Amino acid sequence: MALPTGFLPLTEIPEPLRGPLGQAQQRLDEALAQADSLAEMTGRDSPLEDWLALPEACREQLARVVAISDFALETLVRYPQWLLHLEANGELENAPEPALLEAWLGEALEAAEDESAMQGALRRFRRARMLGIVWRDLTRPPGTDMWATAAAVSRLAEVCLDGALGWLEAHYAPRWGHPAPRPGEEAPQRLVVLGMGKLGAGELNLSSDIDLIFAFPEKGVTRGGRRELDHQEYFTKLGQKLIGALDAVTGDGFAFRVDMRLRPLGDGGPLVGSFAMLGSYYQDQGREWERYAMLKARPVAGDREAGDELLAGLRPFVYRKYLDFGAIESLREMKAMINREVKRRGMDDNIKLGSGGIREVEFVVQAFQLIRGGRDTELQVTSLKSALARLPDLGLLPQAVVDELLPDYVFLRDLEHALQGLEDRQTQALPDNDTDRERIALALDMADWPALMARLDEVRGRVRQHFDAVIADPEEEREEIAAPHREGAEVGLDEWRALWRGELNAEEAAELLERAGFAEADTAARRLEGLRHSRAVKGMQRIGFERLDALMPLMLDAAVGSELPDRALERTLPLIESVLRRTAYLALLRENPEALDHLMRLVGASPWVADQLARHPILLDELLTPGTLYTPADKARLADELRQTLARIPEEDEEAQLEALRIFKHAQVLHVAASDIAGTRALMKVSDYLTFIAEVVLEQVLAMAWKHLVRKHGRPQRRDGVEGESDFIIVGYGKLGGIELGYGSDLDLVFIHDAASQGSTDGPRPIDNPVFFTRLGQRIIHLLTAVTPAGALYEVDMRLRPSGNSGLLVTTLEAFADYQRREAWTWEHQALVRARVVAGDPALGERFAAVRREVLGEKRDLAALREEVVKMRLKMRDHLASRPGDDQFDLKQDPGGMVDIEFLCQYAVLSMAHYAPQLLEWSDNMRLLETLEAGGLLDAGECRGLREAYLAYRDAVHRAALANQPRAVGAEEFQEHRALVTRLWQRLLEPSDAGANR
Repeated sequence: MALPTGFLPLTEIPEPLRGPLGQAQQRLDEALAQADSLAEMTGRDSPLEDWLALPEACREQLARVVAISDFALETLVRYPQWLLHLEANGELENAPEPALLEAWLGEALEAAEDESAMQGALRRFRRARMLGIVWRDLTRPPGTDMWATAAAVSRLAEVCLDGALGWLEAHYAPRWGHPAPRPGEEAPQRLVVLGMGKLGAGELNLSSDIDLIFAFPEKGVTRGGRRELDHQEYFTKLGQKLIGALDAVTGDGFAFRVDMRLRPLGDGGPLVGSFAMLGSYYQDQGREWERYAMLKARPVAGDREAGDELLAGLRPFVYRKYLDFGAIESLREMKAMINREVKRRGMDDNIKLGSGGIREVEFVVQAFQLIRGGRDTELQVTSLKSALARLPDLGLLPQAVVDELLPDYVFLRDLEHALQGLEDRQTQALPDNDTDRERIALALDMADWPALMARLDEVRGRVRQHFDAVIADPEEEREEIAAPHREGAEVGLDEWRALWRGELNAEEAAELLERAGFAEADTAARRLEGLRHSRAVKGMQRIGFERLDALMPLMLDAAVGSELPDRALERTLPLIESVLRRTAYLALLRENPEALDHLMRLVGASPWVADQLARHPILLDELLTPGTLYTPADKARLADELRQTLARIPEEDEEAQLEALRIFKHAQVLHVAASDIAGTRALMKVSDYLTFIAEVVLEQVLAMAWKHLVRKHGRPQRRDGVEGESDFIIVGYGKLGGIELGYGSDLDLVFIHDAASQGSTDGPRPIDNPVFFTRLGQRIIHLLTAVTPAGALYEVDMRLRPSGNSGLLVTTLEAFADYQRREAWTWEHQALVRARVVAGDPALGERFAAVRREVLGEKRDLAALREEVVKMRLKMRDHLASRPGDDQFDLKQDPGGMVDIEFLCQYAVLSMAHYAPQLLEWSDNMRLLETLEAGGLLDAGECRGLREAYLAYRDAVHRAALANQPRAVGAEEFQEHRALVTRLWQRLLEPSDAGANR
């Protein structure tokens, strides 16, 4: 009985494919007839009846599948009963779960008594599963897309690897024995199979090689076999057998083609390596392309847990702590090599390797992973889909770009699957015959081949555009954006290169520099020559010098674009010198021409910024994101960013956490300075942001110190009936308390606790509460002041605590209050005006605020108060103010300066707060002056004048800090502000000596 005419519906089959489909039905008919005859002879059920009973929807899908895929047709001709099995298993609609696949394969391998039988079972299993995968890929039931297809092939490969490996281990155990366990373990060591490339990503093609690396944990010898083998020999033999199990071509074909060339030293290296050997190789000899390959590494068979351990040890090789823009050079070289090969072999239409092809999307994503994966650990994933989706949140690619790249990549991969699904053959070449072209168009649901090609051209054009934006040579970009926007004659990069390389004589060099806008051309030329002939440059390795040689023309071009080229060059060259041995930063600047422009703008405006960048080159990373560079984060965002940064670091790695804290602080302060230089932030905001940074850092440092002490000693005993979290607060005094931090300000701190004074901690190593909190304070100071490669966080001054340096480092709130009430000097109450809680237990912070209000709100004898305040101020002037005849004005310490305004505010609080409690709400001078004006406590015009003077002084101090200048200015400056402050000082604090001018 034959298949009836029309068994394969033609409704969705284009006319050119109906003839081939008829031939396919004829072949199926013949195969079913043979199966029917065989069934009749053996007494088994014939598949023919079940085929005839297939529903129309299934027959429509069958027509589509065999019209497109010769592989599917050949498989069904050879094994017609498999269609029925796949339908019964639900495989035509859904991919089987891994556990089910393992069970099916395990059952098939259990009956295999020798390698030949094992290989046959493995190949039939793989072919049956691939039939289901191809069917689902071409019919697209709900839940099936390109990613699902790629994941299904990857799962199949892993199951086949694990199944074959387990069978081989058991089969050869009597002869070879089992490897020795690792020290402290009972189970024998097993082979570690790392999947590389798309297998590692879980995104295999329909017909792909599988790239593998074999490893084993430790050396030793096998036990329990007829022969004792060295582990190296055992795992080599086992690896060879595993490759043959999958790769050998038998009468059943192959399971998976295996490629081992990504292992250390490729085909010339050992097949298997111990963890120690692999670690040593990658550390000492690992090449850039091997970092690229290891991005995708994932344990796929054997001892997966040990594989994870191996990859964790190799992570520093793959992902660098710094932003590694040198990786782009390597990717660019790899792509150029591929392009040459494509051109040589006439493969321009290759959808993987050609222009705008699959590989270019992969290069874009992997470039970001290599460059930033060490810092942005979210990118440490093997899946391209996952990594690409995370780029917008990290600010690395606009969402609109990802929204184009992702579907374009899916289209290219769908096309690749269609090409490979024709014959189960690895290919990315477009077909050159009409029938196969019609098949591919049908597989992708395109109207015809021209429509498919039009879509392909669009996709490849977009991919190439995005690829060029990421991977393009920066010199090409620089030539496009450079000189046309500048006045005067244009100087090209070739001329700058000739100048840097010393190819011009002195006269030519001077003429070039003058033409470009350098005011002191001879000096600039000498500076460049000094760098070029310096010992540091002459001692550079080849790759480092090549990066410097490529950067210098771009750097000179950027300097010319700055306001003062001479100053920009003078301040930039020390930075270049500081990174000659850390050439990744040279690559960063070369690969990011816009970052060079920001660098010139900032260092040209501020030698302080230039010094910071030279001292901490890792801050160059911040130049890459101008959106955040000139827009400092508010406190909530700062706290969130710092939490995310530290969350990427293991809690036990304190050294890395300290380094991350310092880099975070330096980077955020740079953002504030950049916004200050650009004029995008008012003075008040600059101090606010600098204060926010300190507060966020203090909160994190307190949390780290608290965890450290609690882990060792447990939590301190609470006082009965007192609510709170940690019973500890950090109180900020001075500029921190007054929300007036500058760029180089230290932190005036006081530590207070309120736990049970006679209690102890509840941990395994208990200590008394006072000892616990003293150690907590010491720990905080250590974390703030310890010097790491990134420097210290802050200098800390603890002298404002009760009894100063002779007092306890940490005091109880009760003792603090008692000291303030009974023993504190007037100057200590003045200091308390600017005190506020900046970190710690909120409940204890409220109780501190109540003590502060009580102490400051006490009624005082005005004459005695004035005398104490004036005496302290005169003492400060004697020690800190300018000397007579200096012909300068110290913005802070001289009469009429900042400290006079601060003392006036403190005097106002101490003298008026008992009847004007609104003054106790604030610790900063600006809001105190506003409150004095609003309450009619001081003349409104005078309050405004004091605020204007204070802002002007602080602005000048900030400018001086950025310029690395002292805070003294010419004696003729700020005369009006000084006169107002001096007049008010004399009226309010020295009324009996109005003529004095100390």
